[in-house]
Amino acid sequence: RTESSLLLPKLAVTLMDATTDKDPLVQEQIYNALCYLGESEPEEILNSCDEYLRQHDKLAYPHRIVILKAMEAVVKNNIAYLDKSTAKIVIFLASNEMTKSKEIICDWQQAASNVLVAAGTRFINKVMEEVLTKFQPGILPHYFIMQTFANLSVSNVFGMVPFLNSILGTMLPMLGMAKQDNMKSVFCYALQHFSESIQEYLANLDKAPDPTVRKDTFSNEIFNAYDVLFHIWLQSREAKLRLAVVKALGPMSHLMPSEKLEEQLPKLVPGILALYKKHAEAFYVTKSLCQILEASVNVGSRTLDTQLDALLNTLHPQICAPVESSVPLSLKNHNEVLRCFTVLACTFPDRLLGFLLPKLENHNERIRVGTLIIMRDQLPPTRLPLWSLLLSLCSASLQVRRAVVQVISAMAHHGYLEQAGGEVMIEYIVHQCSLPPDTQPRKQTPEADDLTSDSVQNISINTLFLISTTVDRMDEVLWPYLLEFVTPIQFTGALTPLCRSLMHLATKKQEEGENAFLIHYDTHANLPSPCALMARLLTVSSQPYLGDGRGAAALRLLNVLHLNIHPKLGRLWKKKIPHLVEHLEANTEKSLSPKEWEDELLLLLRETLTAISDSAWICQFSTEMCKQLNSYNGFPSEKNFLYKCIGTALGVCSNKDVVQKQLQELLETARYQEEEEREGLASSFGICAINHLDETLAKLEDFVKSDVFKKSVGLFSIFKDRSDNEAEKIKSTLILCYGYVARYAPKELVLSRIEADILRNIFHYFNTRVLGIKVETKDLTLKLCLIRSICMISQAICNSAQSDAFVFSRKAELLAQMMEFIKTEPLDLLRTPVRQRAMISCTYLVYPFPVLPPREIMRNHLPRQLELPLHVSGMKPLYHDTVSALKDLLKSLLQKELTPHGLQSMFEVSGTRVCGEGEEWEGSWLPSSRLRATLMLSKGRKMWTVVPFYNLGVLVALFSPRCSDSLASIRLRAVDCAYYLLYIQLCYEGFAHDYRDEMVERLKDLKKGLEDPDFTILFNTCYNIVIGKRLPPDQLMSLLLMMFEGLADPDQNCSRAAAVMINALLKERGGVLLDKVPVIVALIHSKLQEVDEEHVRKAAQQTVYILASQHKTAVVSSLLGSSLPFDSHTCAMWKALATEPTLTSQILELLLDKVNRDVPYKENKSFLSGSTCERIATPLPFAATCALHEIMSAPESGAAVLGLYPHLFVALLLRVSCTVGVQLPKNLQSKERKSASRSQVPRNLDPCSCAVEALRAMLTQGGSDEVVKSVGSAGGWELMKSSDQHHDGIALLASAMAKHAGPKLPLIVKNLFPMLNSVYDRQRITTTAFFAELLNSSVVSDLILLESMMDNMTGRQKDPCTLVRMLALRGLGNISSGSPDKVRKHGAQLLASMVNGMDDKDDPNNLVALEAMSSLSKLLDHVEERDIRSMLLHIAIRIRPFFDNENHELRTSSIVLFGNLTKFSAGNCEDVFFEQILNGLVTLLLHLQDPKPEVIKACKFALRMCGPNMGCEGLCDMFLNHLHEDRSLHYGEFMNHVCKHLMQNYPEMLNRLISTNLFYFKSNWIDIRAAAPMFIGKIALKANPVPVLKRGQRADSGNEKPVRLTSVVGRIMEWLIQDLIDKELEEDD
Repeated sequence: RTESSLLLPKLAVTLMDATTDKDPLVQEQIYNALCYLGESEPEEILNSCDEYLRQHDKLAYPHRIVILKAMEAVVKNNIAYLDKSTAKIVIFLASNEMTKSKEIICDWQQAASNVLVAAGTRFINKVMEEVLTKFQPGILPHYFIMQTFANLSVSNVFGMVPFLNSILGTMLPMLGMAKQDNMKSVFCYALQHFSESIQEYLANLDKAPDPTVRKDTFSNEIFNAYDVLFHIWLQSREAKLRLAVVKALGPMSHLMPSEKLEEQLPKLVPGILALYKKHAEAFYVTKSLCQILEASVNVGSRTLDTQLDALLNTLHPQICAPVESSVPLSLKNHNEVLRCFTVLACTFPDRLLGFLLPKLENHNERIRVGTLIIMRDQLPPTRLPLWSLLLSLCSASLQVRRAVVQVISAMAHHGYLEQAGGEVMIEYIVHQCSLPPDTQPRKQTPEADDLTSDSVQNISINTLFLISTTVDRMDEVLWPYLLEFVTPIQFTGALTPLCRSLMHLATKKQEEGENAFLIHYDTHANLPSPCALMARLLTVSSQPYLGDGRGAAALRLLNVLHLNIHPKLGRLWKKKIPHLVEHLEANTEKSLSPKEWEDELLLLLRETLTAISDSAWICQFSTEMCKQLNSYNGFPSEKNFLYKCIGTALGVCSNKDVVQKQLQELLETARYQEEEEREGLASSFGICAINHLDETLAKLEDFVKSDVFKKSVGLFSIFKDRSDNEAEKIKSTLILCYGYVARYAPKELVLSRIEADILRNIFHYFNTRVLGIKVETKDLTLKLCLIRSICMISQAICNSAQSDAFVFSRKAELLAQMMEFIKTEPLDLLRTPVRQRAMISCTYLVYPFPVLPPREIMRNHLPRQLELPLHVSGMKPLYHDTVSALKDLLKSLLQKELTPHGLQSMFEVSGTRVCGEGEEWEGSWLPSSRLRATLMLSKGRKMWTVVPFYNLGVLVALFSPRCSDSLASIRLRAVDCAYYLLYIQLCYEGFAHDYRDEMVERLKDLKKGLEDPDFTILFNTCYNIVIGKRLPPDQLMSLLLMMFEGLADPDQNCSRAAAVMINALLKERGGVLLDKVPVIVALIHSKLQEVDEEHVRKAAQQTVYILASQHKTAVVSSLLGSSLPFDSHTCAMWKALATEPTLTSQILELLLDKVNRDVPYKENKSFLSGSTCERIATPLPFAATCALHEIMSAPESGAAVLGLYPHLFVALLLRVSCTVGVQLPKNLQSKERKSASRSQVPRNLDPCSCAVEALRAMLTQGGSDEVVKSVGSAGGWELMKSSDQHHDGIALLASAMAKHAGPKLPLIVKNLFPMLNSVYDRQRITTTAFFAELLNSSVVSDLILLESMMDNMTGRQKDPCTLVRMLALRGLGNISSGSPDKVRKHGAQLLASMVNGMDDKDDPNNLVALEAMSSLSKLLDHVEERDIRSMLLHIAIRIRPFFDNENHELRTSSIVLFGNLTKFSAGNCEDVFFEQILNGLVTLLLHLQDPKPEVIKACKFALRMCGPNMGCEGLCDMFLNHLHEDRSLHYGEFMNHVCKHLMQNYPEMLNRLISTNLFYFKSNWIDIRAAAPMFIGKIALKANPVPVLKRGQRADSGNEKPVRLTSVVGRIMEWLIQDLIDKELEEDD
């Protein structure tokens, strides 16, 4: 304990030091930690905080706040345990912290104030002692001093109120001193809380420490403060100040002297009411007004009477305003306004009612609703007849209706409903309970109340139930009055709440005694009769889940009312009805079978009527039900059931006259146009025929003969002829009635009447004759009713015990009629149930002794029935029913001729229709029926071997994929079908029927695997099915073809299973299908086009792989025959051949052979281009190239590509070279144009592009990704496709190969050497370009390839193709970069090649010479001097003409080469080469003005190199100092100095220099033409006269001839004049 006490302050200090962290999360953790420590040692923590804050006086206030908040929490949680000394320290610290700054720093000072308030809950005296020292008279206090007083008065009422008198006395003079709004607001805040505390103190004087305190103690001070607040501060423009004043005035009004309050009310109330216009938020105004009104009422104010109208007119709009849930104070204001009305209602009830009642007549919805809300809460004590006024609002909006219901609920609790008009209000509520649900979405507006008819209905339902169960004396009003609303159809929506309320009332009356419970119908004339109640409640129970479960409610009410229905029903209903209710509650609307439920209710009715056994009562009951029929015209299901109830009642009725009368009435009043009514009427007749067969048949026949059948009752009961359509509907109903009579009537009685009465009349109604000719009806209803009646008649015969002895003579006619109906149905549509119902009829017609053999029916009629549309959008139930009917019919047919022929006939007509849509009801019917047939066939019949089972393969292929169906039942049936089909085949082969084959028996063992839902296991199971081995070889292909059809199965599992089995079959027996490979490949392609599923694509690829592994040549040939460009499916098939390296290698070799075997293109003369030949790609190499690209695009092909890397690279490189500029075949050109015209984006069909893409794919899969990237980044792939720059692209490829794929080059080079002698120029160009660039790399030397490649390059100098010769020289020159050490060794050979290149005669564009000069420049740095000197002069003379060549590249190369040659001019060649320098000097100087920068650069280099060899130091310095490549040159000044040095050192060259310059006067380059005269001028000015001696001594000055410089000017003029004359002559010509 001691140790922790020592550590605690240190820990607290550490925590407080950390408050300087700016992270809010850190500060929160520090706060929590201090609070936690304060729980264990509050005083130590508080002392530590006090000491820390005093020591850290400069600590910023945000950090002080954290500590102060922690102190507040510690004080608040441990106030009971603090001693006075600690409290005093805390109070003193908090007081200082709160007032340290005169400015308002809200968070800091509020935190300190909260500490004082927390301490004040126990140490109020010490807190006040400290705070009052800073609350001195005449000096405005600190803002938070007043706020602390206010908060203390709230937190410690009994401790603070005794101080308030003195505080108010000191504070009142300060009110006039307050100039700032914030000080005024805090004074208002204090006065508000002071007043509230005083009221609480006075209200609890029994608990107060000083019970002598009275209201008068504070009244004068409060009034004086009121005077300032109301008359001065309330007039402020500052909304916040006005609001603070309003908040204070309400509580202050309770403390004001009564006479003063009465005096101020005429000003106060209007002043407060006026604030509604100034403040959008009205809550505080309303709250203050309510307090003022309460204070006024408490003092018995008389003045309030004069203000009442203003109050009501102001408050009423407030209650009518919509309550906005998004505004929290909106609901509070609403409640406060209601409080105001409550206060006013206590004093002025009559005037309030007089004000409200006219408001109900207003057409404004909000005013009505608001008024009703007030009336709901402020019903007048005198029971005025308000019902008529309220019911006038029955047609109002939903909001008004809801409010009316709420008012009626309040009226019920005040006894209003027990008076006259109460029943009318109950009826109003019942009307609202039966409101129809909202079906249309309501438009939401910002001001609209979110209210629907459903919500009004729910409120009304709850109100009705509450009135029934919780309001005293209401049972006398509601019982049995509520029964009046049970039978009217308009109250159907309210039946459930009505039944529940009636049940409660009935139970309550039962408890009071039998006399109170029994209903006296004679005294309640409007009550429904017991028969009407029973009929109504039983009918609505047929739809038990409508109307919030009205079925259970109606049945419970029936059970409770049994004594009031009939005294004999108690025991039966107590036993039966609870069971029915439990059945309803145990089910849902979806799980409950409607037919079974109706049967249960009809059974209850039958037993009920039997138990009553009162003929008169039963007759009355049936009559009552007939009366109710018309009320259900909008409720077809209920009306249908009511018809059945009528039939049941008539069946029980013993009075035959009544039965016939009721049946006649039903036939006369039925609405024959409605299907449900036709069905109900027919059911009624059928049920009645159970006990009254003769009467029923007689009435049906009499009705047809009567006028009622031909005429209908019109307006004013006048009979008119029925329309044809109406007559057809009546006939349909009568036909259906006969069918139901046959169905329900006793079988021993009805058989004798079927043909004589029933069928005769049915066909009489159905067959229409015109002029004695039978006309087929087109009415669908009539047709369907006939089919249904025939079906029910057939069922009745089948189910009869005497059916074996019955001779059905009209059966063939009926069967033919059904087949005709099916035949007339469209094959591609399924819109009506005709097909389904006709098949059901056929099922029962063929069962007992069929007239036609089943095989004939199957062959001639069944195919028509099987034409079921597979895609029936929105018609699934009908499709399901139709398929079920077909299944039953197939069973019937197979059971009648269960022989191999019958089975084979069934397969013939339906073998292609096994596959459904993937649903249970679409795929399971046919396998199950065949399964039963084959089971019976294999067990009990002998097999014939006359003909083979020719379609076994097709049938096995149909069933086998379904072994993987998504439904387990179908999977098992499919295996059984395959199992028995194979045994049938064995029987055809001559085996005994009890023979067991081991391989076939293995299928049974696989069934366990089919039960597992894991589809991986299912596929493995399908793979293990070895039925392919049992199939005859001649059926293998048919099996495969049908299996391929299974790939398109909608059930993905079956589709996958088909794929698995195809591949398994091909693995086992694919070797014998060589001649079928093209067919299989084409079929795979078609299936890929048909089915867009990933698993099908993968399976097809696997199939292609398996085929190729057995017949690779045939597969490759078949695929190459596909049309170009390959579509995505063909591409997928090619990629399938890349899955296994060995096979892939073989395929690639085959494709390489296809590429290399044929010529790459054929040349055709184009009509448009004259003699020019266009090159057309040959199809086979083109297709093989595309195939190579597809295979090598697959990542799996990497290993095979790597193994054939050199061969593939060389073949594709040469393929690229041979396809540059080659066009597509004509058929592909037209296909490409068609694609372009359809605005499609076709695959690139350009032969060269295809070859380039194949090469790229090969490099990528061969591990040379860097090569692809390097060439691509330099644009090499596009260059390869260009006719002009193809060799540049090849050079980039060679460079990348040398850098990234060096080890692969030896084999590539070896395979490329023969191509240097190719007959195709392009191949030689490509190979030479590739080798030339390889020589630029050191890898050639490293791989010991240099000598052989150099020899081959040298040999190419005599190639007929100029470009090849040029590239060969380039390659030889590149040796200087790739293998500089080898240049010296082969220098002479290389130099000779270069010189030969410059001397090339067959080089019209000097391309070879250009390359020779460029390469020679590179070689000069590495050759021996002795090798170059022998040919130095020859080279210099040979390159001199190129100085002025039009091709700037030639000028550049020749000048650079000339500069490089100067390095070898020393020694014996110096004088000779010096002469060459002088010959070229003028040219070099003039070309410093060349238009091409690269030529200028070359001239600068050459002059710098020539300078040291000219023997003139000044000229050499000039060249070295001024001719820098990166500096600009002032040409005129430079030439001035050059001419000076030339004339000083070489005066004898004057004439040579001038004559050379004159040559450039006609230069094509304008800058050089300008520079030549300038050169002459400058050199003439710098020339010194050279003495020309006469005969005599040199020393004799008189021996010198005079020299005139004007000759130079004359020569210049001569050139200029000659030039002008030449131009004039040319123009004259």
